[in-house]
Amino acid sequence: MEAPLSPRDSGKFIAEHSKHVTIDIQGVKKTAELLCEKIEEKEFSVVGWKSHHELNPKSMDEGSVNWVFLVDTLNFSFWSDTEKHKCLVKYKGREYSGYWSLCAAVNKALDEGIPITDASYYASITLEQLKHILRSDTDIPMPLIEERHAVLKETGTILLNKFGGSFLNCVKKCEKSAQKLLQIVVENFPCYRDTATYEGKRVCFYKRAQILVADIYGLLEGKEDAEFHDISSLTMFADYRIPQALVYLGAMKYSDELMKKLKEGVMFQSGDSLEVEIRGCSIWCVELIRDQMLELLAEKGKKAAEGINAVLVDFYLWYYAREHRTEMADIPIHCIRCIYY
Repeated sequence: MEAPLSPRDSGKFIAEHSKHVTIDIQGVKKTAELLCEKIEEKEFSVVGWKSHHELNPKSMDEGSVNWVFLVDTLNFSFWSDTEKHKCLVKYKGREYSGYWSLCAAVNKALDEGIPITDASYYASITLEQLKHILRSDTDIPMPLIEERHAVLKETGTILLNKFGGSFLNCVKKCEKSAQKLLQIVVENFPCYRDTATYEGKRVCFYKRAQILVADIYGLLEGKEDAEFHDISSLTMFADYRIPQALVYLGAMKYSDELMKKLKEGVMFQSGDSLEVEIRGCSIWCVELIRDQMLELLAEKGKKAAEGINAVLVDFYLWYYAREHRTEMADIPIHCIRCIYY
């Protein structure tokens, strides 16, 4: 089978052929200007990953690497039908929703003595055990629990059989290359193979695989085994939140037909052409924003331009989307239930 285009080339190809999603260059420039204003803030740097949120691990050790691998393996489909009715997990006096509900559930399980980040445990975990660990504190359960169970058992078995039960061994094999680690992940773990066919071309997004590589880089602060010389080769992580932010900021536009489907809550299937256009154009849009930021910072003689890449742009846009979800409520996300994001 023909190998898919890389995520970056996929984004470019999709953006060039897209019928229902377009990129607005003026919006790209305005978004780049907004992000440049944030360049000196602490969170706008890879070393700030651990301090982004209280639930992230703080130590740079094997246990934390395996925490990241587990969480990114289960990092998909957290959106809720309504803001008022959603899965919430209480942990240390706070309630968490979305992705953070998963992190809270994992940390709570570890506190309870459940070795959930140990591949030898989750390779044979039962559905009932996983339901207990990921239990919601509302009457809305975490979505796709059976799919999460299947993914966890498959991934744990592969990690045990091929990599000694630790994702750190995968990191050590990548020879300090983000792209090599990405290939190790997608070649060995089927649940990370986020691909589609569009206009006769095989394309890929590798949302969870790329975020896994970026999270490992952030956790280990780009040092030792994670001193990836090519970290800037990763693209943004094509999900359902970043496109919403890009449309809100005017960097991307939807056709009337697509917007109508989104407002009607039409459920897309993974690989649908409209879904592919939303994700692919988002990747290319962020590439253009990154390029524009580099130009703006270079004009100002800012040294910070050296560290700007699509990963950091994605991190900021993701947090921006969460912080401004009320203002962005009129722009619907695309609805899809799948294991890829």
